[in-house]
Amino acid sequence: MNQFLRNLTPSQQVAALFLFVFGILAIASISAFLASFRQRDHDEAWQAELKDLRQLLRTSWFMAILFWIAWIMGPAVATTLFALTSFFALREFITLSPTRRGDHRSLVLAFFVVLPIQFWLVATRRFDLFTVFIPVYVFFALPLASALAGDTQRFLERNAKLQWGVVVCIYGASHVPALMLLDFRNYEGKGAFLVFFLVFVVQACMLVQHLLTRRLRRPASIPQISASFNWYTWALGMVLGSFVGGLLSFITPFKAGQAVAMAFVACAAGSMGHLVMKALKRDRGVTAWGARGMSVTGANGLLDRVDALCFAAPIFFHSARWYFGV
Repeated sequence: MNQFLRNLTPSQQVAALFLFVFGILAIASISAFLASFRQRDHDEAWQAELKDLRQLLRTSWFMAILFWIAWIMGPAVATTLFALTSFFALREFITLSPTRRGDHRSLVLAFFVVLPIQFWLVATRRFDLFTVFIPVYVFFALPLASALAGDTQRFLERNAKLQWGVVVCIYGASHVPALMLLDFRNYEGKGAFLVFFLVFVVQACMLVQHLLTRRLRRPASIPQISASFNWYTWALGMVLGSFVGGLLSFITPFKAGQAVAMAFVACAAGSMGHLVMKALKRDRGVTAWGARGMSVTGANGLLDRVDALCFAAPIFFHSARWYFGV
């Protein structure tokens, strides 16, 4: 089997990867559907686990289909697709962050100038500029646009919220298509594998941490933010996520030890980023981004599905560029 896969072209190898992923998701979805017929209606723990599994499967299907469409359409369409995802994620964030009339210039700048420029820099592989465009230039431009409106009420808080949304939803998300364009030696046409590696290890880490907290009945370490986060189970999730990264080294340009280290970096960034986003939701008084009745994006909970990836992608991307010099 290994020799058969090696004889395939890069495009055929990526296609085989997506067939494998969709097959696993189909089996898991059928199993979850059949499990729903079990007579355990009064078992609250069972119902909660089944609900978590369904939510995870919905997220996994969404991410798999998104990446599949991105791959089959080519780099240009992939970048555009992620730009649209970034747009709707930022809109969800802003919807739950009250703004004033004085913020309208900054909002127009963020949505219709900063976002397209950032993804254009990705598409044209201007990596040196794309990595500093938002942290340097945009961070000065956004508060300046607000200041020109003459509204000083809660000025710092309003601009900090917008800047934070831009960093997570635009800057972080833009690093996902950028991963597909990294030029590793003898790795041409296989960028989808690198994105799959990132998503899979981060999801594995977070899933294990969440399920072990429930199974082991570990108390929440930070209950004010998350009812399912525990340092012990988080460490176990990190170990498993890193181990899975080592097993998947054959689909990456990394050696086994390098893959373990890169998976550790991705898992740490993604899981801690997810925790930060939970803290922001608690501050806003909601349990999910784009909650029912509040979202105007048409994509309820989109930011919930990509928040960990938005944190993990830039850390993973820059770690790979720095260490491998690509």
